[in-house]
Amino acid sequence: MTITKQELESRLWDAANALRGPVDPADFKTYVFPMLFWKWISDTWAHEHNAALDEYGDDLDDEIEADFHRFEMPEGTLWSVVTGKVKNLGAEIARTFQRIEKANPRSLAGVFGDASWGNKERIPEPALLGLIKAFNQIRLDPSTVSHDLLGAGYEYLLKNFADESGKKAGEFFTPREVVNLLVGILQPEPGESVYDPTCGSGGMLVATINQLREAGMDHRTLRVYGQEINLTTASIARMNLFLHEIEDFDIKRGDTLRAPAFKDSTGTVRQFDAVIANPPFSLSNWGAERWSSDPRAICGVPPAKNGDLAFVQHMVSSMNPGTGRVGVVMPHGVLFRGGAEAKIRQGLVDKDLLEAVIGLPPNLFYSTAIPACLLIFRDQKPADRKDHILFIDGSARFDKGKNQNVMSEGDVEVLVEAYRTGEDPDGEGGAHVRLVPFDEIEENGFDLNIGRYIKVAAVETADLGTALVAYADARQHRIDAENAMFERLAAAGVDLSMFEASDE
Repeated sequence: MTITKQELESRLWDAANALRGPVDPADFKTYVFPMLFWKWISDTWAHEHNAALDEYGDDLDDEIEADFHRFEMPEGTLWSVVTGKVKNLGAEIARTFQRIEKANPRSLAGVFGDASWGNKERIPEPALLGLIKAFNQIRLDPSTVSHDLLGAGYEYLLKNFADESGKKAGEFFTPREVVNLLVGILQPEPGESVYDPTCGSGGMLVATINQLREAGMDHRTLRVYGQEINLTTASIARMNLFLHEIEDFDIKRGDTLRAPAFKDSTGTVRQFDAVIANPPFSLSNWGAERWSSDPRAICGVPPAKNGDLAFVQHMVSSMNPGTGRVGVVMPHGVLFRGGAEAKIRQGLVDKDLLEAVIGLPPNLFYSTAIPACLLIFRDQKPADRKDHILFIDGSARFDKGKNQNVMSEGDVEVLVEAYRTGEDPDGEGGAHVRLVPFDEIEENGFDLNIGRYIKVAAVETADLGTALVAYADARQHRIDAENAMFERLAAAGVDLSMFEASDE
């Protein structure tokens, strides 16, 4: 008996709601996803066991049965066995997860994360029992829920958890219209490698697989890689890929800028066909002290209080010669900020690596209301785009949402087409799309602010975001200057009580 998408989503959300009250909504994902994954591998194991029995009957032995199973489930670790226990259930679940991970070291080590299942302050037993009761209403084996449906259910939970988490959601979830736009631009092909250095919950990697699958191409030959600093989020990404029936992947946990996990035999960063990411905006403590001798600093060392262009240079360093391309979400500040960032920007332009700058609508992201942009890099740009940069203004392509704006599938398709053709989708003679020669960019001091090159009807929207970024940047510079002045005055013995140093 199969289940519909609506039924699955409803039951999954019932499971999450079982935690409401004692558990902060921002922590729902920490508990719901491991339980969902465990229920899935348990139900699937039982389904596979029955299939083996049907085929071999009394001749079935452990060696034959092993061929039927994707994951090994040690005796006593199935959902139906463990959840029936009545004493210290949380601690029993924690032990079960450890046993399953140990039995599958190559595929499942660390996959369940580090939630404190035995801590009744974090997850009281009534909430845990409610979560189990809700999951008992769903059978998750292949005869009931297909991989496509299960993947869609996982995505539904991710989106809802992001909505519940507010600004915290930016750490693990990128709006899917932005993901689909990036994937549509980079167009991963069968057999290629795709890498996300800040992979969050794995949404961009899953989207690349889905694009090939929906186009009727062989998605199984695509190799996907990701690194994520947060342990819980890295675990969610791995579960996400498993549930989407993706096996050739490697998700590593760690700090990409301080300790990139993917390196070749010479110790340099490994290179990939497509590199795609939405890094944390304007990260202040990113490890600048190590970058003066880092080979990834191909155009210079970014400011210690702003790691945006460190991520960009890491990604550019990670793209394959010839086939490599990069798509990265960035705040507008990277387009015009001065100092070290201006020099890095000039270096990227001089190397003829930057192919396109695409402005996005405001208020798309959970972590910030300001508009962002996409930077597209390519190791080998098309002949007609050499010594040029394509500017696309997509700031007006959105629908107003309750808490956030959204882009429709049509909006995404229009911007992908504008990137591919270099032509204005509205036929307004370059009002929204323009291929700009390097000479003009150099005349503007390598300022890449979209408003310098495109005059559009939505200029007020774009300028609002730019102004907010510029204000925040100028405010920080003022604070730094004041602090430096007060330090010098104090060193000179001046009484600072006459000053009212303020951050306001």
